[in-house]
Amino acid sequence: MAGAALTALGLPSGDGDVSTAAEAAGRPARSRREGGEFRAMWIATVTNRDFPSRPGLTAAEQRAELVGWLDLAVRRRMTAVMLQVRPSADALWPSPYEPWAQCLTGVQGRDPGWDPLGTAVNEAHARGLELHAWCNPYRVAGHADPRRLAPDHPVRRHPEWALVHDGRMLYNPGLPEVRRHVQDAMLDAVRRYDIDALHWDDYFYPYPVAGQAVDDDAAFARYGTGFADRAAWRRNNTDLLVSEMAARIRAVKPEVAFGISPFGIWRHASTDPAGSATSGGVQTYDDLYADSRRWIRERWIDYAVPQLYWNIGFRSADYAELVRWWDGAVRGTGVRLYIGEALYKVGDPAQPAAWRDPRELVRHVRLARSYENVGGHVYFAAREAAKDPLGALTAVLDASP
Repeated sequence: MAGAALTALGLPSGDGDVSTAAEAAGRPARSRREGGEFRAMWIATVTNRDFPSRPGLTAAEQRAELVGWLDLAVRRRMTAVMLQVRPSADALWPSPYEPWAQCLTGVQGRDPGWDPLGTAVNEAHARGLELHAWCNPYRVAGHADPRRLAPDHPVRRHPEWALVHDGRMLYNPGLPEVRRHVQDAMLDAVRRYDIDALHWDDYFYPYPVAGQAVDDDAAFARYGTGFADRAAWRRNNTDLLVSEMAARIRAVKPEVAFGISPFGIWRHASTDPAGSATSGGVQTYDDLYADSRRWIRERWIDYAVPQLYWNIGFRSADYAELVRWWDGAVRGTGVRLYIGEALYKVGDPAQPAAWRDPRELVRHVRLARSYENVGGHVYFAAREAAKDPLGALTAVLDASP
């Protein structure tokens, strides 16, 4: 049962009083914060990572779990939650563009009997929390079989819209009709709900896999004329997705913020003098075709949450160096900067020894506070915020003003 699952994570059953929860947070109900430190957690729904705890719960059980996560956010002194409402080209609201999310009922397209996004907005605001609607722009499925998608899924109707890479399906970023569709799907949530922000994660073009190429030859042949190379064309596709989405949000609801959580390394200084003193691994500009630095400089986004999922002193990607770089990247732009934190790594024996120190995240927060442009932190993810491995999140809160 949902109540048992919540209790096991240290969460309330969802039956608590809304006004009491808001009072416990020390904030008036329904207050968009002005100033102060931003603190949030991601609530992931893809593959039922955080919510719902499993597919097929009743509407009442799902609602109880969702409210339990919001109550947890209040107890952890969060100011916002990033709820994943479009995990795999499906939706946690009655969307006219894409089917109901599979994570809710176990069957993509099946009506769960309630409106999770609408409930989340109302219940978050009643607790003084911001609700950021987290969407993945291009992911379609963690498999390559379109027959497993809902019968009315856009990819069933437009199979030419999809690519398969590393055994997974995604929308083809090189097709203008795809770009318009995914924008329309996400803008529907902006229009219909009183969300505080539309939030994207780091998946644009897929992460590179050795020996596998993204099969976009046909799209490049049709639309790539005039670009220096395919990489420049792909970056332009991503830039268009971001800039057009920004313009459309501002035309419809300018009060809704637009934020993106990119991979933490734009480029290495060895590749580009403007890059960070990092080495090896993925560079989002070169490997994901996502020019996150440009999005900031052009002010297409209102906030950035770079995923700085490394410890202080990590040789190839030092957290301290990356906070310094991102602080410089947003300086003078008016774009807000929050740091994405790897709460999920704390206490994991497979991670470097620093993550077995319960004070590592405290050091992150204190270091970040020394930079004037860092406005707060976002923690991945809700499950770990509930379990609080090694008491690391509690230590962060104890060290907070």
